[in-house]
Amino acid sequence: MADWKERLGVVYSTNPDFNYQTEEVEQAQTLAPEKQNLRVWRNTHGRAGKVATVVRGFVGSDADLEELGKTLKRKIGVGGAVKEGEIIIQGENRDRVLQVLLDLGYTKTKKV
Repeated sequence: MADWKERLGVVYSTNPDFNYQTEEVEQAQTLAPEKQNLRVWRNTHGRAGKVATVVRGFVGSDADLEELGKTLKRKIGVGGAVKEGEIIIQGENRDRVLQVLLDLGYTKTKKV
């Protein structure tokens, strides 16, 4: 992201020693797989009637969520995306996603 976008709230400063400081959003510490409460949903909303499998409830950094999404897509052999804290897998794959998550150690995972 461009630096100027972070300073949109500052109009002008006459102080020659002024140093604008941005607040960094602190990433949540990634919980161990056995402590994650993941939910696997079937969803068609906003997809023109096409079915997608959605994994919700991941607590941790965006990088770890992306890595889990890549692993799921690779093991199941379908496409998908990671958006807004959710892993979206194409198609009706709840049972397969659930089994892969259980194999990876996410023992508190449930199908909804």
